[in-house]
Amino acid sequence: MTSLKSFLPILGWAPAYTKTEAQSDLVAAVIVTIMLVPQSLAYAMLAGLPPQVGLYASILPLIAYAIFGTSRALAVGPVAVVSLMTAAAVGQVAAPGSAEYLTAAITLAFLSGLVLVAMSVLRLGFMANFLSHPVISGFITASGILIATSQLKHVLGIKADGDTLPHLLTGIFNGIGGINPYTVVIGVAATAFLFWTRKQLKPLLLARGLRPRVADLIAKAGPVAAIVLSILAVVGFGLVDKGVKIVGEIPAGLPPFALPSFDLGLWQKLLLPAVLISLVGFVESVSVAQTLAAKRRQRIVPNQELTALGASNVASALSGGYPVTGGFARSVVNFDAGAETPLAGAFTAAGILAATVFLTPLFRFLPQAVLAATIIVAVLSLVDIAAIRRTWAYSKADFAAMAVTILTVLLVGVEAGITAGVSLSLLLFLWRTSRPHMAIVGQVPGTEHFRNVDRHDVITDPAILSIRVDESLYFANARALEDAIYDRIADNSALKNVILMCPAVNAIDASALESLEAIAHRLGSAGIGFHLSEVKGPVMDALKRSDFMDHFKGHIFLSQFEAVSTLSKETQPIATSPAPSSPVRDATSPGQLSLVPTTEGRSVV
Repeated sequence: MTSLKSFLPILGWAPAYTKTEAQSDLVAAVIVTIMLVPQSLAYAMLAGLPPQVGLYASILPLIAYAIFGTSRALAVGPVAVVSLMTAAAVGQVAAPGSAEYLTAAITLAFLSGLVLVAMSVLRLGFMANFLSHPVISGFITASGILIATSQLKHVLGIKADGDTLPHLLTGIFNGIGGINPYTVVIGVAATAFLFWTRKQLKPLLLARGLRPRVADLIAKAGPVAAIVLSILAVVGFGLVDKGVKIVGEIPAGLPPFALPSFDLGLWQKLLLPAVLISLVGFVESVSVAQTLAAKRRQRIVPNQELTALGASNVASALSGGYPVTGGFARSVVNFDAGAETPLAGAFTAAGILAATVFLTPLFRFLPQAVLAATIIVAVLSLVDIAAIRRTWAYSKADFAAMAVTILTVLLVGVEAGITAGVSLSLLLFLWRTSRPHMAIVGQVPGTEHFRNVDRHDVITDPAILSIRVDESLYFANARALEDAIYDRIADNSALKNVILMCPAVNAIDASALESLEAIAHRLGSAGIGFHLSEVKGPVMDALKRSDFMDHFKGHIFLSQFEAVSTLSKETQPIATSPAPSSPVRDATSPGQLSLVPTTEGRSVV
């Protein structure tokens, strides 16, 4: 039963479901439904799909997540970034507006679901770790800029095509002469109104004495109000005849049963985009789910989240939808509205279903400019310029990965951008770890601690070289370790022993093991002992499984203090350490101790 509950988390909370939880979930569902209906229509347009497809993608996926998901607050459905990635991927294999385009989008959702489920079965959730935070942040920021720019053509009422920022800006510039003034008024007014409701309306309502939940519900209804007012304006003033583009007929009724294409050639073209969409969606979902779960001292199971998101995407495909994932803003709204269980998502699905069946005819005269305004307001909140500044100040290497991601997304495309960011991050990681930080260490006077001689007042023995390596040892840095040791023993006739201090070494691969053997052999030939200290248990276990221990002539010490104390007996035992303010004594022969001065004011390990 326990294993079944781990696969179907709904069995864990459903039997104890209470009336109070149901009330909280219903209220949250009402708020999220109001928010999700216009977003679903808008994001489908962003993906190049008919508006009703966004509604279809907001029904069965929510029910699937309620069954398989472990987060109590994550709200699954269409999101801006995945919609953009869908448009980029499907646009390469079919013409927008064609039946083949919709079939490809459905197939992409199905493939994404299979990829996520396969990752869950193979426990490959760790692959998402290759998407570093700077890369994800840069990708989302660039995508937000690209999405907002792509929607300006709808706000201006012009034709402008393009998948990259230069192409979009060129298209907008070339189409400036065809601006429709009525569309501009509607688009700008809707954008300003939505920004106002997003930032100012709730504080204003609270100041007027409304309860927080009521104020939040009214504020979240801002997009609905914009839709209603714009429809009335289009109908009342006959704006269709004046060139204002509208959504048009939206089929009412239940989501259709759909099947993906099983054309092998199409699958090959969509496989890489499906993998990228799966990884990006998983990272975004797990990040927000973990953040919200921590606030209530709950926990999620990342591997089960792969199953839940996979099931949601398969459900979306089978109901005529496109790829979905957990949305940040939508999940936060769901959490703040008081959602207690994943059943809030199922209730939201019921609300979306009701809108799909009964309300779609009302959207016929909805201006496309209002949907574009909804997208612009939503995605501009994703643009995080402050994160770029913070990353620049903290790590130039991470900033480089972020900058490459942003520029590639804007100038080349979304898939190329995230691929370039991940590739550069991995290359920078290999470059950093191939040049590990190594330090000569000495004993801090009056203690058993050993610290960098360049940063602290420490005691050293000229007959002993203590070198600390602050990185796991593997093929990329094995030669660097050899060179560092050989450089430090050259022309040092007083040296009798070398101790490699390993507190930060979490692994030693086969290449590094050969390097250790080569170091031991070369030092032994020169009459110098080679020893290890503070080797971690798992690393020690790996060494014992090899034949390294059979011919290693040195010692492996539990602590650096034990190593130095033992080896110093060959020359002179470590005496009582002088105070840090004592004058420095230069050691001129083996066995003498020297107090190495530190740089004033520095105390970094």
